[in-house]
Amino acid sequence: MTDPADLAPADPPSSPAPAPADLRPRPLIERIGLAAIALVLGAIFAIVGVAAFVGGDPFLGVMGGIGTVMVLWVGGLALFRG
Repeated sequence: MTDPADLAPADPPSSPAPAPADLRPRPLIERIGLAAIALVLGAIFAIVGVAAFVGGDPFLGVMGGIGTVMVLWVGGLALFRG
């Protein structure tokens, strides 16, 4: 038979401490680029929403409107908060 002490788990290896987070704000050009991308995607969502309402699908129209607001909100946060 096997001795239970031989089956005891070994001490887990110690893991290194995680690196500290980089809390510097993004460069201005990067924030402007992210906001521009958000504007393009927001416009696409708005077009989908309007087309859905015109086509008689109010659920998809509301979802397109919500998508527009969410994308523009995040784009504004990226631009102004960094």
